[in-house]
Amino acid sequence: MSGNLFSRYVWIVDTIRRHGSITRRQLNEKWKNSPYSNGGQPLTRRTFYNYRNAIAELFQVNIECDPVTYEYSIESAGVNNESITNWLLNSATMSDVLAGSRDIASRIYVEEVPSARTYLAAMIDAIKGNHPVRMAYHPYTRSKPTPDIMLEPYFLKIFRQRWYVTGMNVKDRKLKTYALDRIADLSIDSGSNFEMPADFDPEEYFRYSYGIIFDEGEPKRVQLKVDPRQAKYMRALPLHHSQSESIHDAYSIFTYNLKLTPDFIQELLSMGPKVTVINPPELRAIITASLRDTLANYAE
Repeated sequence: MSGNLFSRYVWIVDTIRRHGSITRRQLNEKWKNSPYSNGGQPLTRRTFYNYRNAIAELFQVNIECDPVTYEYSIESAGVNNESITNWLLNSATMSDVLAGSRDIASRIYVEEVPSARTYLAAMIDAIKGNHPVRMAYHPYTRSKPTPDIMLEPYFLKIFRQRWYVTGMNVKDRKLKTYALDRIADLSIDSGSNFEMPADFDPEEYFRYSYGIIFDEGEPKRVQLKVDPRQAKYMRALPLHHSQSESIHDAYSIFTYNLKLTPDFIQELLSMGPKVTVINPPELRAIITASLRDTLANYAE
């Protein structure tokens, strides 16, 4: 598929989404003013329907037509599917833009996503077919990979530019999460199938987690006192979907409903004096102890 054709699909979806609903005539007028119209050429009915079918196949995005108003809109597909669609469209747009910018490649720097190329496609295939995977896994805590792990993969999650898979470890009969970039070898057991429990909800599983660490404990009401500058960053990029803010003259109070997982604690520590834990007391104690241990490293 040409990059230009791919860009046209992205343009159509993005235009319809931004307008909420739009007639084909209105879409056509915007198309003629776009860089894809070949000098103002219209978007013919046949071409539009061909693009519409391709968009449904590529992005799993359905462009629906209201039979009363003859307006087109994007069919709602739930919060998580909406998030995936946005991620796909953003990725597609960035890929297309960067592909056309190779002449200034030495002046564009991007973050590495180390796990996407090697095992992501295979893991997606396993999830689609409900097939177990057999893998060797090399955690940072061990000098050699752990061989012959059989995993029933339930779902994938990206966090901090890394892909993770969560599923049932067949031997331990426990739900575990693995980083795809730490997998040393992987094969799909296409001759076997598993059934994910009907009552298992991936979104609920991590609802009270900051990142990819699951904790059996109860979520806590976390309150953070944040200086004005850091508050701007946290408004733009919330730490968690439960985030709420109370603004004061010289600071803000951010409130969350979260489990006190190690990755959340590490995130708070990375903010230094810009953030102060107010509640709960056990989180204050954990942060204080960690800061004391850090200072002890410099005592000599």
